Amino acid sequence: MTYEVRNVEGAAVVALTGDVDLQTSPTVRQQLLESLEAHKSVIVDLSAVNYIDSSGVASLVEAFQVSRKKGSFFALANVSAAALRVLNLARLDKVFSIHPSVDAAVAAKE
Repeated sequence: MTYEVRNVEGAAVVALTGDVDLQTSPTVRQQLLESLEAHKSVIVDLSAVNYIDSSGVASLVEAFQVSRKKGSFFALANVSAAALRVLNLARLDKVFSIHPSVDAAVAAKE
């Protein structure tokens, strides 16, 4: 798993690539929490995620909970089919703000 963080109109866009699993989820968690500390808006681009397990989902949920406590904007964008299946199974597709693109998520933060 790799990640890239870029700034898009004041939002931190964290783009994840590869598998988000027990081995890589601590890195994802740390990066998401650091991004929430530094930015008012965080968008997680999941377009290149091939696989996500419960530990990866837990990292997303924790970041979501922290964002709610801070009053920050937190959204998922470009969710891959594999990641969306897992979110649907856990019924988290109803919890997270999910957008078809990073641009759509940026527009929603306004």
